[in-house]
Amino acid sequence: MPVIERLRRRRPADQLLTAGLVVAAVAFTFVQLQPRLLLSDTLPAGGDMGAHVWGPAFLRDHLLPQWRLSGWSPDWYAGFPAYHFYMVVPSLLIVALDVVLPYTIAFKLISVSGLLALPVAAWALGRLGRLPFPGPGLLAVAAVPFIFDRSFTIYGGNAASTLAGEFAFSISLALAVLFLGLVLRGLATGRHRALAAVVLALCALCHIIPAIFALVGGALAVALRPDRSRLRWALPVAVVGGLLTSFWTVPFVARRAYLNDMGWEKLTTYWESLFPGRLGGSLSRAFGGEGTATVAGDLTWVAALAIVGVITSIIFRRHLGMFLGLLALVFAVAFVLAPQGRLWNARLLPFWYLCLYLLAAVAVAEFATSAALLFSRRLDRPNRAIAIGAAALAALAAFVAVGLPLRALPFGEVSADGSSYSWAGLRTTDRSFISDWARWNYSGYQGKAAYPEFRALLSTMDDIGEQEGCGRAMWEYDSDLDRFGTPMALMLLPYATEGCIGSMEGLYFEASATTPFHFLNQSELSLAPSRAQRDLPYGSLDVDLGVDHLQLLGVRYYMAFSPEAVRQADAEPELTPVATSGSWRIYRVADAELVEPLDAEPAVLTDVPEGGRGWLEPAVDWYLDRSTHDVFLAASGPPSWPRISAGEVPEVDEVPANSVSNITTTTDSVSFDVERLGTPVLVKASYFPNWEASGAEGPWRAAPNLMVVVPTATHVELRYGTTWVEWTGWALSLAGLGGLVLLMVKGPVAMADRRRRAPTPEEAVDTGEEALVLVLDEDPDDDLAVAEANTPTPAVAGPDSDGAHRAAAPTGGAAADHPGPPAPDPAPRDEPAEPDGDKVSRRSRIWVGSGTGAAKPDE
Repeated sequence: MPVIERLRRRRPADQLLTAGLVVAAVAFTFVQLQPRLLLSDTLPAGGDMGAHVWGPAFLRDHLLPQWRLSGWSPDWYAGFPAYHFYMVVPSLLIVALDVVLPYTIAFKLISVSGLLALPVAAWALGRLGRLPFPGPGLLAVAAVPFIFDRSFTIYGGNAASTLAGEFAFSISLALAVLFLGLVLRGLATGRHRALAAVVLALCALCHIIPAIFALVGGALAVALRPDRSRLRWALPVAVVGGLLTSFWTVPFVARRAYLNDMGWEKLTTYWESLFPGRLGGSLSRAFGGEGTATVAGDLTWVAALAIVGVITSIIFRRHLGMFLGLLALVFAVAFVLAPQGRLWNARLLPFWYLCLYLLAAVAVAEFATSAALLFSRRLDRPNRAIAIGAAALAALAAFVAVGLPLRALPFGEVSADGSSYSWAGLRTTDRSFISDWARWNYSGYQGKAAYPEFRALLSTMDDIGEQEGCGRAMWEYDSDLDRFGTPMALMLLPYATEGCIGSMEGLYFEASATTPFHFLNQSELSLAPSRAQRDLPYGSLDVDLGVDHLQLLGVRYYMAFSPEAVRQADAEPELTPVATSGSWRIYRVADAELVEPLDAEPAVLTDVPEGGRGWLEPAVDWYLDRSTHDVFLAASGPPSWPRISAGEVPEVDEVPANSVSNITTTTDSVSFDVERLGTPVLVKASYFPNWEASGAEGPWRAAPNLMVVVPTATHVELRYGTTWVEWTGWALSLAGLGGLVLLMVKGPVAMADRRRRAPTPEEAVDTGEEALVLVLDEDPDDDLAVAEANTPTPAVAGPDSDGAHRAAAPTGGAAADHPGPPAPDPAPRDEPAEPDGDKVSRRSRIWVGSGTGAAKPDE
């Protein structure tokens, strides 16, 4: 029996260790995420997460009751298409768990679910990828240092990114890893097509970027073992998985022109980004760079082990290790070559890092195997106890290495001054911030010293909404707002006021084409603005100019707290103080109705697209020049409106005076009455192609990102509707369900044997060629229950010295004198190896030979 085959045999001790490693990895991760706080009924805070809590609640309260998974929300950015450009499945999971748990606890548990699932997914990758014991369990352990890696904090996938708000990414990443395991197993057995399609769809519906990782990995797996049968397996999986996502991906793609580009700047410190720490710095200096970038983590040892993992995988033909090595290389190259664009190249780094950690685990598994052989009496019988002990020690070392900076090991001690931490004679001054971040997030807004101030401010705004009327609010930004729990805390104004007071700033920056104009306003109305979007012509604090823009966008309230902003606001005649809450002053903005008649016909830009930067640049120029506001710019309109090119100054074509009354708004509609027909009316809600008008022509997009209609009746109503784009997406998803059923009915694909045809028994006897060994599964519960050909067993015809023919025993067995075909193995043997040594299942082998002769195995 081959060495690797022996290591693949599933014995109770092996299974117990593997299960223990997976459970330990999940438990260790969970404990560092503050389980006591996760189960406390507080509203989570911290980074983007503190604003994410708005989304699932809006889905639960507004969209799902209308049987919609996406729709219009007036709560942020003067309105935006909720869940049109942002993934809905994580929010659906929160809503589902909210049925049995308080919303806050449901949100927290789902927010960490991807981190807890990743070790399990890594184990599944090893198991499905046929990595021999103790490899799968060590892959689960390797996920832990990746999760607590501090070399990146917002790229996605690790704990820091998750706590910063990228929890949808971590869920999707775990699904992507599971998908890759299913692909590797499916390409070997022909099974799991339906399951793989569902996992791929869920991966994309949780986050689109890890879906790129999944698709690239799947394509690479097919490319490494190309033949028609594997294409017959892979193509239906990709097609059905893609169709299942169509209800979301089709609208996303069809309306992508209305996505906002935040202008993330490409990383160009390649060596230091790919190899954070000493190795990256040294490589950077060696190739002429400065090597000065500093990160909290150091992947030098991980990279070194990963290289060993690749080398040993090539030597011992570990298909999974070679696959991970090539996959890592693909994403390293993609990180370097990706152009400056909407996809930030830094978002590709987590996949590179994860592959490094998994390859390091492959190397450690090989060390454990080598130790098992080194301390064995027989080279064909590795010492199982040594393999188990080596794997357990390696896992312990990994947990200690991660736990020391977390200061989370049992019986560890912190020095009196808090500067160092010691455990079992080991001492470190390093301290990880991740436990503190988890504590900050999951203690919630209620756990902050400034919570009384925050709660009082929200209560004040709620009272203003009841007394002065509902409307949008523009609040002054300052990073010091983090004292509430996150600088984005006031994005929860609509959440806290049941939608009465909207926030001009929201979390989904890319989801609204109004976002750039908000950040221009923020810079005019904040002493210390964030200026989060690149490449905009920001100005400094100028409340007078800012108020003009608030009126243009229909913003009803301005909230300021810095002394300089308050001083300018007090001097502004268009602002009326209405309330005070602590250091905050709240003003009502005059002449900020949501609908108003225009004084002149808009001018249509003829050489500008309706979306993207082609529209943004002339719209920004118009927006910042108050002298041009007499004539609005439009993306399209009636033939009677004047046409101009970008940069031209239109003539003022005045229209008769009109009046608007009875303005009524709901979550996804605006209605009003007009006195005169045929003259343009500005509706101060963000434009999107799903808006439909009754009683008017239009709507058409008008600068900055609003809507213009021309009434044809005295009562006009605009409603956010469902277009052919959405219906097409749902139809394709329905087709995907049909395809999924078809995959389930058809069952496994018969996988072709790409090796040369094995000779018949007669040919083996006559030519001394290889005879065929069939592998018959004896375990119907094993997920490789399929009869297939294994490696041809070498056979040599001819009598032994004693004149008898010796039968060819299966690889690793003993030959026995026999005048004809041999009997089966004297005892069943577990998990024989495939041609590459990678088959996992309990099998017995039957030699197909001649009835008159026998062959001697060539071992």
